[in-house]
Amino acid sequence: MAQLAQSFFRRPVLEVAPELLGKQLVRSLPAGDVFRYRITEVEAYDGSADLACHASRGKTPRTAVMYEPGGVWYVYLVYGMYHMLNIVTGESGYPAAVLIRGVETISGPGRLTKKLFINKTLNQKKAIKHNGLWIEDDGLAVSAFAVTRTPRIGVAYAKEWAEKPYRFVWQT
Repeated sequence: MAQLAQSFFRRPVLEVAPELLGKQLVRSLPAGDVFRYRITEVEAYDGSADLACHASRGKTPRTAVMYEPGGVWYVYLVYGMYHMLNIVTGESGYPAAVLIRGVETISGPGRLTKKLFINKTLNQKKAIKHNGLWIEDDGLAVSAFAVTRTPRIGVAYAKEWAEKPYRFVWQT
């Protein structure tokens, strides 16, 4: 299995997001445990014009990571209890990221991060093996016919951006 190169992520978010489906999210813990799960659900957040994107309010200490070159993790806390795992995409200076919403057998971004012991210590780290969290491609091809596009979840406040079909679900 090949670890995805940083160049994979340095493309537009709406190209990267659906291509993450079927890839393996890999978590390696200090004790030696390694978990591999196929990615089944993602959401794209596309730049400062996207009212559902954290960067729509400008560059802040929290969102600065989104302006980095693609291939780094953006991990933040919601409701004071759930960590959300995102991978930054695109070129330096353009804030975009993909939220990993689900993997095989784990539905929901909060459940995912809890199960894989993902927290803010991974924020701003590259998605590489050395950092304990990365994505691999084992050659599995996901047919476009098996992917459903829907509006994103929980972003009604984003007006017309809430209806954009930026959620991608692999119908396994």
